Amino acid sequence: MSRRALITGAGGFVGSHVLQAIDQGRFPVDSVMPLPAGLDLRDAEAVRSFVTANPADVVVHLAAQSFVPRSISDPEETYQVNVMGTLHLLEALSSAGFAGRLLYVSSGDVYGRVEEPALPVNPSTPACPLNPYASSKLAAEELCLQWGRRLGHDVVIARPFNHIGPGQSERFVVPSLAAQLLSIRAGTLPPVLEVGDIDSSRDFTDVRDVVEAYGRILESGVPGKRYIVASGVERRVRDIIETMVDMLGLQVEVKRDPARYRPSEQRRMVADASETRRDTGWSPGIEFQTTLKDILKV
Repeated sequence: MSRRALITGAGGFVGSHVLQAIDQGRFPVDSVMPLPAGLDLRDAEAVRSFVTANPADVVVHLAAQSFVPRSISDPEETYQVNVMGTLHLLEALSSAGFAGRLLYVSSGDVYGRVEEPALPVNPSTPACPLNPYASSKLAAEELCLQWGRRLGHDVVIARPFNHIGPGQSERFVVPSLAAQLLSIRAGTLPPVLEVGDIDSSRDFTDVRDVVEAYGRILESGVPGKRYIVASGVERRVRDIIETMVDMLGLQVEVKRDPARYRPSEQRRMVADASETRRDTGWSPGIEFQTTLKDILKV
């Protein structure tokens, strides 16, 4: 039976990779209906009208205000988009008689600070958000799950950790560093890499593997469960820089820029996605060096 997907946030970094996966037959839907770029989830009536006129069999809800510094400077906007926008989508789906599966894409940020002895993060790790973005994502998770419980809808949650890959905004650390290195190679910047805190570690996954995880969760995730999406490998930003410098054949001075330096409250981070593997069969398949080569286009 043909399945039609409503994708919110299709114009974003992850959304564009979801659309590409659908186009290439690597995502478990047959056709796609992106929420129009100009349609604001904060506009309840516009959302209702669109969803009613465009029935879907599955929904992948990616749209969010996801930049943490912006959430701190304007928490009201973040809550309006991430929580009220999600509420408007759920209400619209109910009005339209939606009877399919909703995948809500949350964030590994909901775990907040995790003490090193408690790593890796796993499904029993309690959520403890540290910023408005993370708390808004946790609130939207709960909103989706209670909607499912109260009205009998099929809801699954994905909690992705750091994902990187081609097309990511330079607001984020790895593409920002890559852009500087490419400018150094082109001679438009001196051989000095301006950095912030590069000695903290994170769990990075290629965005294309993340999209595959979403597809697997849609296919075989257990209703009502929250799934960690992560590589299970801890990587320091400093080591990523060294790898990219080697790939480009550069010699650079690494210089701390006070404007970029925000000491990380979480020095180390790694997550355990074994439950996701058990339930869905997913595991990352793209080598990390391949990810960096694709970001650098070398």
